[in-house]
Amino acid sequence: MIILGIETSCDETAVAILKISRNNSEILSNFIFSQIKIHCPFGGVVPKIAGREHLKKIIPLLNKALQKSKVKPKDIDLIAVTRGPGLAPSLFIGMSVAKTLSYVWQKPIVGVNHIEAHIFANLLPQIGKSYKLQVTSYKRMFPAIGLIVSGGHTQLILARDFLKYKLLGETLDDAGGECFDKTARILGLGYPGGPAIAAEAAKLKAGSRKLKAGLPSPMINSKNFDFSFSGLKTAVLYDFKKRSSKERKSKKYIQEMSWEIQQAIIDVLISKTIKAAEKYQVKTILLGGGVIANKELRKQFRAKIRKEKSNYELRIPSLKFCGDNAAMIALLGFYYFKSGKIDHWENLKIKPDLRLV
Repeated sequence: MIILGIETSCDETAVAILKISRNNSEILSNFIFSQIKIHCPFGGVVPKIAGREHLKKIIPLLNKALQKSKVKPKDIDLIAVTRGPGLAPSLFIGMSVAKTLSYVWQKPIVGVNHIEAHIFANLLPQIGKSYKLQVTSYKRMFPAIGLIVSGGHTQLILARDFLKYKLLGETLDDAGGECFDKTARILGLGYPGGPAIAAEAAKLKAGSRKLKAGLPSPMINSKNFDFSFSGLKTAVLYDFKKRSSKERKSKKYIQEMSWEIQQAIIDVLISKTIKAAEKYQVKTILLGGGVIANKELRKQFRAKIRKEKSNYELRIPSLKFCGDNAAMIALLGFYYFKSGKIDHWENLKIKPDLRLV
């Protein structure tokens, strides 16, 4: 089975072609155009601009994907496209193209949940390599806890089986990635904030930290599994304002504050996830979303699992599949198709506020 995946939920235009046969999966092509440089001057994604850029790039990327994979339209068996959640102008472009192709090529189509797809990014093979995709063996992963962290979402999800979820908690205000962006802006760093803060924090030598601003780890001890990062952002702003102009601009201050911001977010994410894993006695922890590309977060998650000598299997997507990509959309589309979830192009619509459960 050959699946065309299309993803345009935010500011990445992505097209991928995935081949699944005899329980093997192979990514034949995977192209992503990032709009980061375009949105940098605005300090965040501008929806109308994002939609315009998707319109410019999606057809050229589609042609490249077909050429790279040596797949012709007649060979495609299914089209999978992001239905939501996401920015309406962005979702509209991807959905319009997918529906048009479904009609012209006379191919079945499925609209998938972007957040759910981040969970399935853990099952993607390396590009150009065949990979065992045996549903029966993957059933041993369940029950599992999924932690999805991006610029717009921070959620803890209990997956009892394929396509069977329960939302345990989510952000009440700022998402993890959003907190990185906003605190980076306060410190005068670039966009996106996550990589900028991580880069500054990495410059801080071990044992040289003296600032100790006492930043909070919001809701780390709460009895539920919800998140809140707006208080952390506010604490950073207050600390920044009380510093002298010279200190604000000092490399030492920026590096130390970046370290504290990053560590506060990491502490909350790991603590909440481990607590959820313990409560629901899961077999696997699945990470996903752009913030999961943070190397320190990945390192500390692994260290925490080793230290506690737990039996959880920790699955972390390769860096290229942490952010938005169409390969994960194609793979999830396959499971939708296998479970009988098929849409008709005339009835399929975007849903910017689409919920997982």
